[in-house]
Amino acid sequence: MNELITTLAQSGDIAVYLLIDMAVAIALLGGIRFTMGFIGNVDTKDELSQKDNFAYGISMAGAVAAMGIALSGAITGELAGSYSIELFGMFAYGLAGLVLIKAGRFIHDKFALPAFNKHQLILDRNISVALVDAASVIATAIVVRAALIWVEGLDVNTFIAIAAAWIVSQVMLVLITRIFEWKFSHNNSATFQETLEGGQIALAIRYAGYLISTAMSVTAASYFIHYDATNLWLGIGQWAVISLILMVCLTVLTTIAKFIVLWGINRRVEVEDQENIGIATIELATSFSIALLLMALMA
Repeated sequence: MNELITTLAQSGDIAVYLLIDMAVAIALLGGIRFTMGFIGNVDTKDELSQKDNFAYGISMAGAVAAMGIALSGAITGELAGSYSIELFGMFAYGLAGLVLIKAGRFIHDKFALPAFNKHQLILDRNISVALVDAASVIATAIVVRAALIWVEGLDVNTFIAIAAAWIVSQVMLVLITRIFEWKFSHNNSATFQETLEGGQIALAIRYAGYLISTAMSVTAASYFIHYDATNLWLGIGQWAVISLILMVCLTVLTTIAKFIVLWGINRRVEVEDQENIGIATIELATSFSIALLLMALMA
């Protein structure tokens, strides 16, 4: 009987902890819309329901998904010492995730794709730019989630480690963008960013696959590194090096997989010249699948 009472008491505690986690998560998810509206000085209700701006909806959907991905890293299933600590920890991790996701969007705009005003193009209903925006925040969130799972405790070192992992991810995402841009310019008269600005949806889908799969390879790198607050920078350095190695592996494996999956099809002509959304989506799915397999192997 005593064991039964103890079990029921523990179950009740777990239920309260779960309710705290979900309440904070839903509150932060709900705050995404108002945060986007405040930062962008936009009436979100007007854009979404009056103007029916699909591009803005896609951009916001990416932000909501990104927040959910990041928060899933904060909810680890481990119980804090008290309800107040659990509440504070969820808010702290959630707000850190929100800040890093927003900062990642800023970095992507200013360093990865600086040739155009992404925010204005989304307000002008540019679907391709909205897809890229959604993919960039989701990619950042995937790495933030990995960092939240990787770290331990709730102190200054914890947030330094999360920020450092975020920096690694941003470097990788900007690097893959430069490579993607170089490859595109090598085969076309227009630049990659000019083509995106012109509304080429197929190209945006292909690029989204590169961003998300690259973030997944950075996540896979974290599986090799044990979190040690006393040797934090060594761990971050190792994460960066392994991320670079895995990104190269991902590129090679994805290229081979796409060649086999789309055997006999000129992918460059189909996506870049004919704007074939179907082929681009298959490429995205292939990139995602290889990255997922790589993560499973590394784990």
